[in-house]
Parts: sequence; C-alpha cells; structure tokens
Amino acid sequence: MDLLMERSGRRVALVVLLVTALLALPAAGGVRLKDIARIDVGGELQLVGYGLVVGLDGTGDTKSSLFTMQSMTNMLSRLGITIPQSKMKSKNTAAVMVVAQLTRFHRKGSNLDVTVSSIGDASSLEGGTLLITPLATPEGAVYATAQGPVSVGGFTAGGGGGDQITQNYVLVGRIPGGGIVEREWAARKKRTTIALLLHDPDYTTAKRIQSAINRELGEGTALARDAGTIQVSPLDSDSTVDRVSLLARLESIEVEPDAAARIVVNERTGTIVAGENVTISSVAIAHGNLSVQIRTEQSVSQPAPLSTGETVQYQNSDVSVSTENTGLVPIGESASVGDLARALNALGVTPRDMIAIFQALRQAGALRAELRII
Repeated sequence: MDLLMERSGRRVALVVLLVTALLALPAAGGVRLKDIARIDVGGELQLVGYGLVVGLDGTGDTKSSLFTMQSMTNMLSRLGITIPQSKMKSKNTAAVMVVAQLTRFHRKGSNLDVTVSSIGDASSLEGGTLLITPLATPEGAVYATAQGPVSVGGFTAGGGGGDQITQNYVLVGRIPGGGIVEREWAARKKRTTIALLLHDPDYTTAKRIQSAINRELGEGTALARDAGTIQVSPLDSDSTVDRVSLLARLESIEVEPDAAARIVVNERTGTIVAGENVTISSVAIAHGNLSVQIRTEQSVSQPAPLSTGETVQYQNSDVSVSTENTGLVPIGESASVGDLARALNALGVTPRDMIAIFQALRQAGALRAELRII
C-alpha cells in the first residue's frame, strides 16, 4: 500500500511539473515549415501482397481456411514436395496480407517497413516468420519483396481449460525494414516550380507561409494558390545541389500557423480534445443524470411433500430509477479553453456528460467552435 501511494505521489508530481512547464511556454510561437506542410513529390505508391507466415506455435489457420491449405500445397510443390491438399493439416501456418508504401525517394535495394495482417482464422501471429512475398500495385506491377520475422508487440497465453490471456492485438504485426525495393518508381518530369502542401489547409496559414518565404528568399518567390498549396519558384540555377539547398532552407523557415476553433469528440472512448481558440457565449446550464437499475433474482418454488406438483423456476425483477437533481448554473462568456474547462468542471460532470453538453451548446448557438464527432 505504501508503495502504491508513493507511485501515485510520483505521478501527481510529474503531472504538476508537466502542467507547470506547459503554462510557462509562450502562448504562440513559430513552427518549422516541415512540421505543418510537405513538399509535393508525387505521393506514395501503395503495395500489397499475399503471403504465408510460418513457425507459429499452433496458433495458425485451421483446415477451414481452404486458401491456406491450397497455398501450402502450391508452395511445397514448387520445392519438389507433392502432398494432396486433403492431407494438409498444419496449425503452424497462417495466410496473411502484406502492405507497404513506396515513395519516389526509394531506390533499388532500399528497405521498406511492411505490415502483416491475418486473413484466415489464426488466433495469433506471435513468433511467426513471413516467407518471401512479392509486393505489387493493384495493376500487378511488382516493385518490392518482403520477408522476415513478424513483430506483434503482444502475446496470447492459454490453458487447457479454455482460459486465455491476451495482451495487445496479435493478428496484425510489422516487419521493420522487411521489404526490399526491387524496382524503382519512375520519376516524373522535372518541374519548374516547387509545391508545398499543407497538412491542415487554412487560408490564413497559407498567407503567412507565403509572407515568410518571401522574406527569407526574396519577394515574389512564393505564391499561395489556395488554402492548401503554396507555389515556390526555384533558384536561377537548376542544379541538383541548388534544389536540395533550397528545399532545406524552406523546411527550416518558421511560421506561426493559424487554426480554426474546433472540438473533437470520440463518443466510443469518451475522449474530448478542444483547441485553444474555443470559446462559449454566456449561457445557463442544467445537467442531471438519469440512472435506471434492474436487478433480477432467480427463485425456485418447491412443491409440498408427497404432492404431485413440479418444481418451478421463476425470476423476480426489481426496477429502480434515480435522478440527480441539479440546478441551473450560469456560465459567463469564456475567453479561453482553460476558462471553459474550469466552468464545466465546476458542474461536476463526466467526460461523457460533457459530450452531451457540447452538443446542446452547439444547437443553442453558444459554442463558438466546430464540433467534430469521430
């Protein structure tokens, strides 16, 4: 108990230090351009492949996964071993889908991180090894191959009586650097301009980026085409060294981004994230919890001795309803998300209650922010 109290005290102290450090930071500051935008190099090429994971400890696919049995038969036949598919029985193998992403910066021989996902009825990929798998585009062009031990970051343990303990998700794993590029993605024609794409398009941020680049590289170098694209003219020299130097300078330019007032709500987990610009107008809120509790008891009625009656089993149900009485609480206009948090915490509501309150505030027109539910 003393150890638990000591650990709890350390956690509280850590939280206090973290909050103090955050409050000591300036309200706004410059952010590197590379952290809020990316250089348009043509996107990424999505690769996918079908493969087999072997070496599982009895946690692979069963005979119900016919595609796994057929894949094993085909694989062994290529190795000179012929076994009828009806005779195949191996729980140490699982059929998987393998995915990876290829960019124009990857060269032949470069490594890719790949993700492996079970598609059969395997119970775990823990300890398995992916056999060599071609990775291709949806059109069938092979650009890479993947192979190696699968890391799932969890485990599954069970006993003979059906008891089982599972930590994390063990049907999806990764192979860091397990893919090897066999064919380069064809380069596009050289552009006369460079395009910067914002992660979160915003007109104010785009205008600030344009101004910051023009101050750093000269007036007329950058032009904001829309809320998410800034066009940058390259240097007079078209050499590779100059273009790389230009891109490095662009990435290090600091800009103060702007963000719309937004509240993001995850109803499945009860998570609420509010931006710094969120405010509410003066309102009065009353929120009461309604609880309905149903208790069911199993009872047995026994017949009298020496009678011809039968034993009857029936249920007794007890339904109780309780409400929490709360008055109308006035909340003044808040100037920051901190004021809003203190006002809602004063009501003593839970995160899930706050979700309902935010939705009601939005309907009343008092919430000066976008409410996004995910």
